[in-house]
Amino acid sequence: MFNPQELWKERFGTFAKETGSYLRYILNGHLVIVVLFLLGTAAFYYQEWIQTLQPDFPAAWIIAFILAALLTYSPVQTFLTEADKIFLLPLETRLADYFRKSIIFSLGLQSYLLLIMLAVLMPLHVKVHGADFKSFFILLSAVILIKLVNLLIRWHVQHHIESSVKLTDNIIRYSINAVLIYFIFSGAQLIFAAIPALILILLYVYYKKQTKDKGLKWEQLIEDEERRMNAFYRVANLFTDVPKLRDRTKRRKWLDWLVNIIPYRQDLAFSHLYIRTFARAGDYYGLLLRLTVIGGAALYFLTYGPGQILLALLFMYLTGFQLLPLWNHHQNKLWVNLYPVAEPSRNRSFTSLLLGILIFQAAVFAGIVLFKGDLVMGAIVLASGVAFAIFFVYFYSQKRLKS
Repeated sequence: MFNPQELWKERFGTFAKETGSYLRYILNGHLVIVVLFLLGTAAFYYQEWIQTLQPDFPAAWIIAFILAALLTYSPVQTFLTEADKIFLLPLETRLADYFRKSIIFSLGLQSYLLLIMLAVLMPLHVKVHGADFKSFFILLSAVILIKLVNLLIRWHVQHHIESSVKLTDNIIRYSINAVLIYFIFSGAQLIFAAIPALILILLYVYYKKQTKDKGLKWEQLIEDEERRMNAFYRVANLFTDVPKLRDRTKRRKWLDWLVNIIPYRQDLAFSHLYIRTFARAGDYYGLLLRLTVIGGAALYFLTYGPGQILLALLFMYLTGFQLLPLWNHHQNKLWVNLYPVAEPSRNRSFTSLLLGILIFQAAVFAGIVLFKGDLVMGAIVLASGVAFAIFFVYFYSQKRLKS
């Protein structure tokens, strides 16, 4: 006899076992040490920046904009698989307990993120508004309650297949969440916070009534679940092979010039393959773009000379380390092994691409320092970045790929 509670326990157990096995590799990697160092550095400068703030600083609005984004993004993790749209579809009316547990699990998981973010923002709230750290748990409880309502609304919105409905819902909920959080953290009277809270509850009642006779959109739920798991697999793939990782490709025609500058020769076959993979497959291009923007912004606000060099090298390491899986991106494709190209040519193609990417990033970081008017430090950042890129590509990465 079908038991939805036993099904959820089984799915959750599989999820916990699988993610736990990959987390062992992630937490034991060198990348964690680098990230912790970056977080410690960011915390130091964040605390120094807070001490310079004046009482008229718009802290409540900043907190509202940040927390509203976390509150609005409220996916429900269902653990659904591709086969469920065939085998569970006839049992949809009996899955209320299953999805109720999924909502509770999602609330717990996302409440942990809210806990971390609120802990980060609390010193800002205390400094500008003169609040007490003792109010932390009261604020956390209020934020978690708002998150619960957002999750319930999002769950009912997922019964709609129209993308316009989801976009409208995100805009409306973000606006309501931002106003509500602003009133809570600005110390306004309770009646002001009660109005957007009531609107949020009425919005939930509205969507619940609208979707009362609508069925689940199984294809969309399964696609969302696969997208979330694929994001985790991409991170795990930095540390070990992940057989379940699915490739996603995206055509970027405006990057064709990168391929066109490479001559068409037999020994450069892998150069064409790797640069097309970098531009189109997975998230390699997006990774470079995000880390370069974040690292550049951090360098712009950092004024300590040696710290700028270290920060640039750390972001180059993060970029290079997370691009190493590009080497094995096609390892499960037999046709790649049929190329009449020797292994040393393949290695040269990969190292040339990786070296070019890291030197490009070093040049961007040096340009940002030069833009600030520090010519000597800009030259040092560039020279250090090029030296690090050579060491990383021809020594560190070779040892890493062999292991």
